[in-house]
Amino acid sequence: MDKPHAPATDRNRESILQALRERFAGARRVLEIGSGTGQHAVYFAAALPHLQWQTSDVAGHLPGIQQWLAEAGLPNTPPALELDLRGDWPALEFDAVFSANTLHIMAWEQVQTLFREAGRRLPPAGLLTVYGPFNYGGQFTSESNARFDATLRSSNPDSGLRDFEAVDVLASRAGLALLEDRAMPANNRCITWQRSTRPA
Repeated sequence: MDKPHAPATDRNRESILQALRERFAGARRVLEIGSGTGQHAVYFAAALPHLQWQTSDVAGHLPGIQQWLAEAGLPNTPPALELDLRGDWPALEFDAVFSANTLHIMAWEQVQTLFREAGRRLPPAGLLTVYGPFNYGGQFTSESNARFDATLRSSNPDSGLRDFEAVDVLASRAGLALLEDRAMPANNRCITWQRSTRPA
């Protein structure tokens, strides 16, 4: 089996890393949701050795992730965990959650679950960072994002670019306050919320 490879990951990893260097400087244990190929995990874990980078995804993606982890042989990347947002989350501790290019692939119900569970499980001041394209005020930010949304919905009506405002409401309900909304290349965003120090 050849290692899975997503070319877009090679293009966006450096700009995401710059954001994570700042936001995750005080973190120690990161849960990545929807690790995909595993490329981001090995790149970020190598560049941020103070972090234990825990990959996770649905069962079908785990063999490919494990190939990347095994080849890199990093001490801060434990074996990938099966995590389906429609089921139970693994019992583990983390102080940051990261997910890239997943919210527009998931059904809205899964997006809701991600934010609800992150809010429940993150400790006070814990961080949730997501990367990907978003709409603002119900509008696409570029023609390329509009075309991308049409392509997504043609193959799966439950997918599609999410409105930032709707996602931010989910975060607020989960006790997460917006910390940063950073513009990224290719009409993407890197958005970080922080868990309130008080119960929501």
